[in-house]
Amino acid sequence: MNTKIRLGISSCLLGNQVRYDGGHKLDRFLTETLGRYVDYVPVCPEVECGMPVPRESMRLEGDPGAPRLVTTRTRVDKTEQMAVWARRRVAELEKEGLMGFIFKSDSPSSGMERVKVYNAAGMSVRSGVGMFARAFMEHFPLLPVEEEGRLHDPGLRENFVERIFALARWRELLAGKAGRGDLVAFHSRHKLLILAHGTALYQEMGRLVARVKQMPLERAFDAYQELLMRALKLRATAKKNANVLMHMAGYFKERLTAGEKAELGEVIEQFRTGLIPLVVPVTLLKHYVRKYDEPYLKDQVYLSPHPVELQLRNHV
Repeated sequence: MNTKIRLGISSCLLGNQVRYDGGHKLDRFLTETLGRYVDYVPVCPEVECGMPVPRESMRLEGDPGAPRLVTTRTRVDKTEQMAVWARRRVAELEKEGLMGFIFKSDSPSSGMERVKVYNAAGMSVRSGVGMFARAFMEHFPLLPVEEEGRLHDPGLRENFVERIFALARWRELLAGKAGRGDLVAFHSRHKLLILAHGTALYQEMGRLVARVKQMPLERAFDAYQELLMRALKLRATAKKNANVLMHMAGYFKERLTAGEKAELGEVIEQFRTGLIPLVVPVTLLKHYVRKYDEPYLKDQVYLSPHPVELQLRNHV
């Protein structure tokens, strides 16, 4: 890609001292590792809507589906102040070209899920969504979003990063005044990546691409983007990945020796059963793709969906 990926992020995760206690929640993976490939657009809902640093802590109260934002000690209701600002801010963010957002977990403004909501008796349930996070996700329903806490899970981390890089490639395609043939080519390159996330949407996307000549171009691109983001949001399990790896191995059945076939099959099975990381069978298949100059597979994004330096396929 020619430009860095633009991501929105809760400002405190970059080390900015904007939390209620004057502190921050610097996340070094986000700043030092992923940050090499990303331009961040920091957002602090509390500060941007006019609250000071430091400030009294707040919490969500009432109906988890539409909670109130209330200060914990003085009981001041900040709901309207936050809601008015959030509506304006998400509209402003349309101009930023964001390809995703990383929220601060457990925050009454920015938590993506499982935020505590308190009832009248002071008991809490983890079923809320931060006020700004809710406004953002409703305004940008297709954008990849995650929380920094969930990104500590290797599988969720890979899924999120894979989605933002896929969206970046898609946006780059659109920026070049793409036509129907470009859409078909994009889908062809991403077929195995999509298949690793699920067969149902893979098949639906195939049907869409097959009838693209009968559709208005803008409608086809919009429909494809929606399906792409829905498909990649699904978890690519070890079983799904193993099926894709076996599919790729089939391209070499007439070229590999009996020993090479056995080795490849063994490596794929070891990955499927959790003994080795995905990077091992993928590296072996990359070797055969280069060795035999396999034209279809060498163009498959599945083999390199994100920078190898991020080591996202190195976990078991």
